[in-house]
Amino acid sequence: MHLVLDWHGLLSASVWRELFSPLHALNFGIGGDTTCNVLWRLQNGELENIRPKVVVLWVGTNNYGHTAEQVAGGILAIAQLLTSRLPKAKILVLGLLPRGERPNPLRVKNAAVNGFLRSWLPRLGRAQFLDVSGEFVHSDGTIIPQDMFDFLHLTATGYRTVAKPLSDLLLQILEEIPEERRASLV
Repeated sequence: MHLVLDWHGLLSASVWRELFSPLHALNFGIGGDTTCNVLWRLQNGELENIRPKVVVLWVGTNNYGHTAEQVAGGILAIAQLLTSRLPKAKILVLGLLPRGERPNPLRVKNAAVNGFLRSWLPRLGRAQFLDVSGEFVHSDGTIIPQDMFDFLHLTATGYRTVAKPLSDLLLQILEEIPEERRASLV
């Protein structure tokens, strides 16, 4: 297994087959998860008997009732646990996406979460941050239903917008793994 995705939504089957199946990926994401849900599962057996090269973590949008610092702290706690329990894996954290058709306080909060993550994650060493939120907000500040049908959940087009840069970065990360390690982990 090359990577584990904790993908918070329902990824279209065609995007999964095209971009992630060839990477021998597993998806551990459950719709509606909060950072506490993911942390609990990781502390209670979800990491048993797996040795991924890369873990992709995308969680936090469902923690909208918490402050930006609390949400980012939950994501950081998960990333710290992953780095301690999977010492050879690289951790890739996806930033939160904007929400709502027009600018609103939740967008501001999600942007603040991303700011905290951008600042805090480099301290972990093996963690990287990928933020594609800018791809969804148009020059007039709106999000279009072709990307997020309800201005929160992604459409197939929206998932492709996230999946393509993610896939490109994953391929780059996997290429950086030394040849002798790559052979032993495949």
